[in-house]
Amino acid sequence: DPAPDPSLFITVKTTLPRKPFPPNGQRKPLHTERLTLRALVQEDLHALHRLRTQPEVMQWTALKKCDKDLAETQTKLDPFLEPNDAKTYNFAICLRDNRVGDEFIGIGGVHNGGAAFGWPEVGYMFFKESWGKGYATEFLKGFKELWRGLEREEAEVKVDGRCVVLKGDGGGEGAEEMLIAITAKGNGVSQKVLKKCGFEEFVEWRDEKEGGTGDVLPCFRWL
Repeated sequence: DPAPDPSLFITVKTTLPRKPFPPNGQRKPLHTERLTLRALVQEDLHALHRLRTQPEVMQWTALKKCDKDLAETQTKLDPFLEPNDAKTYNFAICLRDNRVGDEFIGIGGVHNGGAAFGWPEVGYMFFKESWGKGYATEFLKGFKELWRGLEREEAEVKVDGRCVVLKGDGGGEGAEEMLIAITAKGNGVSQKVLKKCGFEEFVEWRDEKEGGTGDVLPCFRWL
């Protein structure tokens, strides 16, 4: 399938979380069985740098390369700290441990309010040592709860028509709100996580734009 082309997007009426997002200071932590999802803070810089310098983690990102230094990682953290938190809804993912305090093991949420398809896009990253333990599924189920709990407002947005699902009988009531996730073809583990959490695949395309990775990208939506 062709890549998303904003010049071909259509305008739909829908609902979206009210902007600005609640500031970090008002975001209460969410506790799941094994995890805590909490607002990111400046003190997460060194842990985030360790995460973003694991090649096994970064191979699945759009950049496909590790951060070169702390300064570069700071530019990746800044969008999620005040005052930029008004535009993003990203969280530190921590392993609950009442003995030594919660341990940072990843980051996840909505970092781009109008990404490739025009809808909010969710993503996550975990330390390689935390893979294979079900944490991604547990995080995504918890994040969906947080996302669903945000106050809504009516909105008109330009989106890729391939992902639009009309409300009701399609008689002009608008489009169903959705959350998008984009994976790389080789990342079957994340695709299984998304399906387990209620996302459905709706299209895949190859990233052939200038500076693109050339990867085939299966794309998922959650209504």
